[in-house]
Amino acid sequence: MRTIAIIPARMGSSRFPGKPIAKILGRPMIEHIYKRVAMSKSLDATYIATCDEEIRQIAEGFGAQVIMTADTHERASDRVAEAVTQLEADLIVMVQGDEPMTHPNMIDTAVAPFKHDPQLGCVNLVHKIDHEADYLDVNTIKVVMNQQGDALYMSRRPIPTLAKTGFADTAAYKQVCIIPFRRATLFQYTQLTPTPLEQLESVDMLRLLEHGFQVKMVHTEYNTQAVDTTADLARVEKLMESDPLLTRY
Repeated sequence: MRTIAIIPARMGSSRFPGKPIAKILGRPMIEHIYKRVAMSKSLDATYIATCDEEIRQIAEGFGAQVIMTADTHERASDRVAEAVTQLEADLIVMVQGDEPMTHPNMIDTAVAPFKHDPQLGCVNLVHKIDHEADYLDVNTIKVVMNQQGDALYMSRRPIPTLAKTGFADTAAYKQVCIIPFRRATLFQYTQLTPTPLEQLESVDMLRLLEHGFQVKMVHTEYNTQAVDTTADLARVEKLMESDPLLTRY
């Protein structure tokens, strides 16, 4: 299977305008993401998809392949789907443009299930939430799963409930935004009507879940930190500075 990664990025984030080009250890965040993703042995190519000329110029400056898209997309998955119309690929790995701590092995882990299940259309990585502050943070997308490891629901609110136990005794998990799609499933996604819970939570995957599609959750050992705010940016910079592997390209 020809496998590519696409990193959707735009300047107009409501929570952190200009986020993709914010500097981490002297480099734009999008550069850290692109170079770390491109290290994956599972990928045949890596691209950045954007509607912003400023991102295009910066990305091409550090050697990235860039695909320009419309500026009307509300969902990253729709932006990725537009970019893919110009490319040949069987598996498309969407890596959100706010995951600078992505490890190349995470890509390998995420695409592995497709080799054994020809019916599988979409995978998400998942990691246990270690800190209650992250569990309570609306920027952390929580996920609950069935006994087979498929997503039941995703929310920015704390799930599952702590009504009968404390956080330390509760298995709470977060979505890690490395999301491979089989090509047909990605294009199906774009044809599905946006759904009420997707819009309420602002979570792409709920469109698939509400329409009855399977979203397979696969555990990753890597505990990454997404950047949604300037405070996250400072936290990530400290984490990356303390781990030389995260800046080795």
